[in-house]
Amino acid sequence: MMPRPAKVQPRASGRRRTCTLGVVFPLIILAGPVMAWADAPPVHNHDLDVLTNALNLVWVLVAGFLVMFMQVGFAMLETGFTRAKNAVNTMAMNMMIYPIGLIGFWLTGYAFMMGGVRSWPSLGTTPFPSHELAITLGGHSYGLIGWSKFALVNVAHDPASLAMFLFTVVFMDTAATIPTGSMAERWKFSAFFIYGFFVSMVLYPLYGNWVWGGGWLSQLGVNLGLGHGHVDFAGSSVVHMTGGFAGLAGAIVLGPRIGKFRRDGAIGLIPGHNLPMAVVGTLILAFGWFGFNAGSSLAGSDPRIGVIAVNTMLASAGGALSGILYLWHRYNKPDIAIACNGLIGGLVAITAPCAFVTPIAAVMIGVVAGLIVVASVLEIERRFHIDDPVGAISAHGVCGVWGALALGIFADGSYGDGWNGVAGPVRGLLYGDAGQFFAQLIGVTVNIVVVFGLSMAFFTIVDRTIGNRVIPEVEWSGLDALEMGSDAYPNV
Repeated sequence: MMPRPAKVQPRASGRRRTCTLGVVFPLIILAGPVMAWADAPPVHNHDLDVLTNALNLVWVLVAGFLVMFMQVGFAMLETGFTRAKNAVNTMAMNMMIYPIGLIGFWLTGYAFMMGGVRSWPSLGTTPFPSHELAITLGGHSYGLIGWSKFALVNVAHDPASLAMFLFTVVFMDTAATIPTGSMAERWKFSAFFIYGFFVSMVLYPLYGNWVWGGGWLSQLGVNLGLGHGHVDFAGSSVVHMTGGFAGLAGAIVLGPRIGKFRRDGAIGLIPGHNLPMAVVGTLILAFGWFGFNAGSSLAGSDPRIGVIAVNTMLASAGGALSGILYLWHRYNKPDIAIACNGLIGGLVAITAPCAFVTPIAAVMIGVVAGLIVVASVLEIERRFHIDDPVGAISAHGVCGVWGALALGIFADGSYGDGWNGVAGPVRGLLYGDAGQFFAQLIGVTVNIVVVFGLSMAFFTIVDRTIGNRVIPEVEWSGLDALEMGSDAYPNV
């Protein structure tokens, strides 16, 4: 059967030809890559693994860059909450803790903390020599401290290990900078220098090893059947409790600023000099926190990072709102400073459980954290007469306790299968695993006892040797002029 002849169409106008070509040409251009892709050989699993590992490596590095940028936020927050005559000193401590801590952590800190970790699977590294000092009790091994990778010598050519060093050192720097707020406006700069090496080389790595380096707190699940051991996804206990309780010990040894607590029992109000600076610093911290929490997945290929990021946002909002609304109701004035600390408290609290809880739980955790900040600030100041110029002990130390415990309560069993070598996802008290809550409680208790105890010992030794505190004349005049030899605002 012959086909029917095509119907003759009238010749298209110039405008219609232009439209036709405008559609056809892009299709022809797009067809090239599509056809090339169709003809390309299939991607092998090995190639996909290499690509995934490369993506994860970039993810860890970018997250580390974000966390390093948080140092700007800390510097602005703490300086804004202190007086103008001490602005250079506060900024200098926040700046110098970075190079001091970096060198200290490079020399011994990373080895003590991560010396027992053999590889980073998500980053594609092959196992390398590692060693963890441990003791054996009841047939179980309990890691105490890492003992390899000093000065990065045996991992100098492993990109994954170097990336993890960068990522880990900026977390340490966050913990180390917290006491610069609680001890601001009276801390001798030479004593601060020594502290920087102590916290980066010994204090932070010790507890960090027990939780993140394969140490005994992480082994509570495998060895004693307590959930998955002490779990801390991004550092409520490892980072923020460590910094907060070290800052508490330092503030106790230093004593309050002159004029803070008067003989008649009154508490002197010593306002900071630049609240807008503190607000900007807070927002910078909130931005950098996405690297802190989502980056701790160590895998940009892990879709859980979406949950982590949203939980981080929601908890920070809950903390800021509950803090400011409570004080607004109590004193009839909205206090933006407490909103800043409430936001930080919410971020600190969600840092441990961010990967394991639902968004509803994240809001609840943040709201409670904001209220904890208010109650803690008032209690520490009024009952214990401890002077913390920026509220660091409350926002980081106390909210860090709440965050670690919150994981043991609200973890819903949707994530964490195989965490710390224990089969099954992480579940909290509300989802049937009381052991996980007890593991969290043990980890929190150990942090308070060990970190606070070692910090008290350190600051006491320094106090009896070179001294922690500037002389009263320097404190009255301001640490900028007589301790630092410079002025933040010379023309004011």
